[in-house]
Amino acid sequence: MLGPPEKRSWRLAALALVLCGSTIALILRLAQLQIAQYEEYRQQAQDEHWSRQSILAHRGRIKDATGYTLASTITVYDVFVHPNASPSPKSATNTARTLAPLLDMPAEEILGALSKPGEEAILVKAGVCYDSGKKIAELRLPGVQCVEASKRLYPEGNLGAPLLGFVGKDNWGLTGIEADFNQELAGVAGTLVFEQDSTGMPIPLGFRQMTPPKDGADLVLTIQRYIQTLVERELDKAIKKHKASGGTIIVMEPKTGAILGMASQPTFDLTKLDLRDSADMELYRNRAITDMYEPGSIFKIVTLSAALEEKKVNPQTTYQCNGRVYKYGATISTWNYAAHGQETITDLLKNSCNVGAAWVADLLGKEKLYEYIKRFGFGQPTSIGLEGESGGKVRTPTDEGWTPIDLLTNAFGQGISVTPMQMITAVSAVANGGLLMRPYVVKEAISPKERHVFEPVVVRRVISVETSRTMTDMLRQVVEEGGGKLAEVPGYHLAGKTGTADIPQAGGYTSKGTIAGFVGYGPVEDPRFAILVKIDQPKDTPWAGEVAAPIFKSIAQQLLTYMKIPPASAAVAQQRN
Repeated sequence: MLGPPEKRSWRLAALALVLCGSTIALILRLAQLQIAQYEEYRQQAQDEHWSRQSILAHRGRIKDATGYTLASTITVYDVFVHPNASPSPKSATNTARTLAPLLDMPAEEILGALSKPGEEAILVKAGVCYDSGKKIAELRLPGVQCVEASKRLYPEGNLGAPLLGFVGKDNWGLTGIEADFNQELAGVAGTLVFEQDSTGMPIPLGFRQMTPPKDGADLVLTIQRYIQTLVERELDKAIKKHKASGGTIIVMEPKTGAILGMASQPTFDLTKLDLRDSADMELYRNRAITDMYEPGSIFKIVTLSAALEEKKVNPQTTYQCNGRVYKYGATISTWNYAAHGQETITDLLKNSCNVGAAWVADLLGKEKLYEYIKRFGFGQPTSIGLEGESGGKVRTPTDEGWTPIDLLTNAFGQGISVTPMQMITAVSAVANGGLLMRPYVVKEAISPKERHVFEPVVVRRVISVETSRTMTDMLRQVVEEGGGKLAEVPGYHLAGKTGTADIPQAGGYTSKGTIAGFVGYGPVEDPRFAILVKIDQPKDTPWAGEVAAPIFKSIAQQLLTYMKIPPASAAVAQQRN
């Protein structure tokens, strides 16, 4: 029975209301999906149907000045598998067995990835060599995808590790030149857009569009492989011989500021990097430009250059050294507490007399001394173009905490902090005729479309040619007759200065060793190289003349041969002919 008409009417109305409500809800849901969430679902559909891959640009090589490759990039492959993409268990097993020898992996491990639940592609092996990766790609195995990648190689091993630096897994420079010149080296990545099937594999006749990458530029350094190898070998020998905690050696071309070799220890192994070990982080810095130290008596070169330039003294000016002097509330002594008596300014350098250096500083005055310290580049970075460079620390009369005693101690390199790069740059200005050059390590950048050459840059003139010649002659006598005697190379005239520096600590100086340093250049007739040697905390003897000077000699001897520089007598004979 259908029941009374009133009841039928109510039921029909309720049904109509439900149908109407359902229709409205469906329309609203469709509107939400097709209008409000249209872009979201369109993107999902595109992601399932289209694939977009980044094509890495070929990272530029880093070469030494003579053309040897120090860093290069090779093409490798990252191999992915798409789970459950094989049509059958038998097909998956065959795929795993085919891949196993090519990837040098157990077939069971690959089969496990192919059978793993989920939709995301799984990286089976990264950095597969080019030949194996190419074979895998050509096999077109179901569910297997090869993606081109790149790997950075350093053909010379650890040569120049702190300078060159390294790249991360994304081929992005992290330290050293790899980071500082990453924009030039990295290039611009390209893109590949293609249609893909449900397994993520390209559809053979589907749409495919590629925007090619722009390869990075090759960098040619001023570093020479032979000289870099030489300084690293000599530094390693010296640290082992003297059981030192570390050290730095730099070779610079005085006339241009080009760095020919630069080595520091402790260092790291480029071929066995483990970025997960936080203990290695401090090894990655380039100590030649980041680490500050008190240079000691090497700094007398700056003090006397200023005094000669200001005509406050000349090489024959005399003063009285009684072994110590009390002034401004402090006592300054000679390094061995010996009294030199009456001596000339040339003798001051030969004997490395602190009392004499303090006397010259007082004669020169605080305004002029600190003016020259600044002109020689101390207290500011050299602008070598490498990240993390320190500017050193110079406390001037206008700074809080400066006292008159600082004037005297700064004159012989105490109470002032410099970097090895600042020190060799300043001494190179004395060597080259008085011009402060901006140091640089990149000679040119060569891209597929252009070539950019980095020219030497004169920062400013700091002393005259006459003062440069006078200082050079005095420094030659230091090597041939004074404290730098162990740096002398028979047949050649070289200039240089020793520096045995104390190591500051809170409240004074540590008793746990010194820094043994030597800076010199040659031949004095036409300086072709400047060499800085810095050995940290030698254990057998603290004195620079015994530790650093012989290292300078060994490097200088080999450079003179390598550069085909004739002995002084032969050079004079050639000029006369």
